[in-house]
Amino acid sequence: MVEEQRTAIDGESASIQTHLSIIQNIIQRMADNSSASKTWCVTLVSAVLVIVADKGKPEYAWIAMLPTIVFAALDAYYLALEKSFRNSYNDFIAKLHNKTLTAEDLYSVAPKGNISQLQFQAMKSFSVWGFYISIAVLIAITKATAIG
Repeated sequence: MVEEQRTAIDGESASIQTHLSIIQNIIQRMADNSSASKTWCVTLVSAVLVIVADKGKPEYAWIAMLPTIVFAALDAYYLALEKSFRNSYNDFIAKLHNKTLTAEDLYSVAPKGNISQLQFQAMKSFSVWGFYISIAVLIAITKATAIG
């Protein structure tokens, strides 16, 4: 008769530490992508406004709203993914503490939660609307004063 040898799953297990590290890296990448969205938005909006001012066509300043809207949606998407992976991380930790962790949990990295709902929640976050509304207001002010 062959006995199965089982090892207890604890927080010091290399596989658990690796799993947590993978999720943490994903969360960090989503946060970096959110930040990059803001950076690219400012860059593109500035470039559009400079070109519009150079050409003396203030009516085209509203073109700068397009990257503002697109990057706001992209930023909210990245924040929603970040939140969903934080949910996954927290769920994993809870299962680890409750000793209900399974191999499926250990070898699966997936976001947890409704991405559409989380994206809508992210759009309501000050870090999204506060930034992108400010950009939109600056576009309007620039059109009205500096260009027009």
